[in-house]
Order: sequence, then structure tokens, then C-alpha cells
Amino acid sequence: MDVIERRSVLALATVYLFRMLGLFLVMPVISVAADGLQGADAALIGAAIGIYGFTQAVLQIPMGMMSDKVGRKKVIVFGLLLFAMGSVICANADSITTLIFGRAIQGAGAIASTLMALLSDVTKEQSRTKAMAMVGISIGASFMVSLILGPVLFGWIGLSGLFYLSFVFSLVGIVLVVWGVPNATQHSFRRDTTPNMVALGSVLADSRLRFLNVSVLLLHGSLTALFVAIPSMLVNRYGLSLGQHSILYLIVMAFAFLAMLPLVIAAEGKGKMKQVLTLVIAVMGGTTLLMEWVGQLWMFAITVCLFFVAFNTLEATLPSVISKQAPVGYRGTAMGVFSTHQFMGTFIGGAGGGWLLQHTSVTVLFSVIGALWLCWALISMMQPAPRQLGSIAFSIAAHSEQDVKRLKQQLTQIQGVEEMQIFIDEQTAYLKVDKKQLDKAALQKIAPHIQ
Repeated sequence: MDVIERRSVLALATVYLFRMLGLFLVMPVISVAADGLQGADAALIGAAIGIYGFTQAVLQIPMGMMSDKVGRKKVIVFGLLLFAMGSVICANADSITTLIFGRAIQGAGAIASTLMALLSDVTKEQSRTKAMAMVGISIGASFMVSLILGPVLFGWIGLSGLFYLSFVFSLVGIVLVVWGVPNATQHSFRRDTTPNMVALGSVLADSRLRFLNVSVLLLHGSLTALFVAIPSMLVNRYGLSLGQHSILYLIVMAFAFLAMLPLVIAAEGKGKMKQVLTLVIAVMGGTTLLMEWVGQLWMFAITVCLFFVAFNTLEATLPSVISKQAPVGYRGTAMGVFSTHQFMGTFIGGAGGGWLLQHTSVTVLFSVIGALWLCWALISMMQPAPRQLGSIAFSIAAHSEQDVKRLKQQLTQIQGVEEMQIFIDEQTAYLKVDKKQLDKAALQKIAPHIQ
């Protein structure tokens, strides 16, 4: 990356970080803190936790497509302003319905796909994978930081203060986007980062992608549903004040992060993706069932730690598998559908978890989630092992179908090139390659800038 690219990626990764911090900081405390609001019950608190996922799921792809017409920065700033407005509504909410409305407005600032499109505009092909990895790290970091800092900050500034902090994060994000990211001379539609309606049908019909999409829906649905119940359990069953939750989460997340690394290495580096996915899915189910039945705090902490080992492993590997399994040239569409399932899972988990807690019991809630994951582990065992293919994209100079035909003939003769799509309108070739077999020297004769 050159200096301008590094500055742009750092600014966008920071926007992601602040954006997700604004959403996640309240997660470890809201189920307890919102209990005193007018009209609050477990079902409505669950809706307040998860409702932002619904508006995110509905609006993120349309807003990404809108940015192709009106400009990336305009859509991002508009989305951040919506998030800021929702944060102020939440900060001043005196009833649970107002809080739900504010959270829905927060989610309506659905800028994830637009941020990725802007990232594509300001980076070169050979820098894009590294840039996306930096953004992914910022998202993961925001969740871990939120679990640890959320309860501490709540003790200092309360729930209202956390939402005002989200408001400040939104304004900082606007400053970073407007002044920290250079204006692209032109923004272009790129199928590796932007959803495409033409490809939507094939992505939705792909059974391999469907398994991964449902997996991430269950993953974030489970997390949100559990956080409808876990903070209250720590307070009422184990006698921990909200401020003390941070210590527990710090210990749990530190061990969970270290323990997931060998699993991710085995999945990505050793070609054991199917085995690792099946294992951690089963662990998700087993630990969720155990959470309700363990009696001592240290035993509960161990089960939560094992849950987050599995959660972090899935969070790190599922996007990678989606990227590899996506139809060649349509990774943006596959990732858009994947993210939509993720946000919809958050909504279903919050609303469904709150409803179960309101009308049944915490035992039923944990049992339902655990049983779903154990059933999903059985389905995972029957899935084909993901192919270990990589993606390469490079610019071309093709002005006619004859040029495209000639380039396809050249690429077909290169060892290791498995699939390809070439788009004249985008002046880009997308390849799926077996990197262990790829004749890189032959490919570089066609595309010298590939590293």
C-alpha cells in the first residue's frame, strides 16, 4: 500500500470500529439497564437489543447500490447522521418503545456495504485483500472491547451516557470520512465488493452458501439471545454488579482469543475447515446447554469461555469460506447476502430470545439455542468440504468480445486457474485459482501487476 491507501484504509477501519462500538457497547448492560424504563419487559427489551439488526438487514444492500448513483461519501455521511439521531433518541428514552424506535433508527444508518465499496474505490487490486483484513480486524476488536468496556463505562456515565458516546462516535466517523479519506477521482461498480442484482438469484440458490448464511444467522442470533439473559444471570444468580462483569469478560475473551488461534490455523492453513466448523458448531450447542445448569461462577465462566472460543472461530472463518465459495466475480453479492443474514440473526435473536424469556424461562431459552446448534452440527457433518481456492482480480484492457475471448483462451491454458469471469463494463477479470497449483509466472505475463 502507498501512503494515501494506508491513510484511507486506516480512516475507514476506524469508522467501522467506532460504528460498531456505538452498537456493541450497550449489549452487555442493556438487558439490565433498560429494565426500569416505562413498559419494559423481557420481550420488549429483547426487541430493543435486536431491532437494529432488522433495519440493517433491510437497508444495507439498497444503500450500497444507492451509493453507485449519488456517491459513496454522501451515503456514508447520511448513514452516520441517522445513527447519530438514533443515538440521541435512545439517550433520552424514558420508555421501552422509544428505545426500540431509537435503536431502529441507529440500524437504518446501514453503511457496511457502502464502506466496502468506498474501500474498493481508494485501493488498488493488489492492496484490497489486506485492506479488507484490516477492516475485519477492527470489527472483531470493537466487539471484544465493547464487552470489556461497556459495563465499566455504564458505571460511570449510565445507559444514556453510552448512547451519547455513540453520538460522538458518529460525528468522529463523519470527520474521518470527509477529511480522512481522499475523494476518489471516480467511483466504479466492482462486483467483488458491491452487490449485483443479476447475481442474487445464483447466490441464494447455492446450497453451500446457504449453509454458511444460516450459520452466521444462528451465530449472531444466539449471541444476541444469550445477552438478553446473561447480564441478569450474573447479577441475580452470581451476585456480580454490572461493573464486575467487565473483569469476567476480560478474562473470558483473553483466553477465548488465544484458544481460537490454533483452530483458525488448522482450518485455514491445514485444510481442516469442515472438521473445525463441525467441531465448533457442536461446542456452541454443548456450552449453551451447560450454561443453565452449572452452579458455580467459575464453571459458568469456563462454559462462556468455550462458547466464545467457538464463536470467535466461526466469526473469523465463515467470511473466509464465503469469499472462497462465492461464484467467481460475484463475491460482493455473496458477502452482501451473508451480512444480511448476520443482521437478521441479530434481530431474530433479540426479539425471539426476549419473547422466550418473557413467556417461558431461561432454561427453555438456553435449551432451544443449544438444541439448534447440535442439530446444525449434524447438518455440518453432511456438508462437502469447502474447496481451498483463492480469488484474484486484475484490471484488463478489453474493448470487444473478441478481446475477452482471446484473454479467456490465454487464462484457460494457465495451470491452477479453475474458474473465471471477465467483465468489459468493469474492465476487470476475476479468477478462482488453486494457489498450490497456480503457474504464477505465466499469469504475471498477462497481468504483470499481480504479486
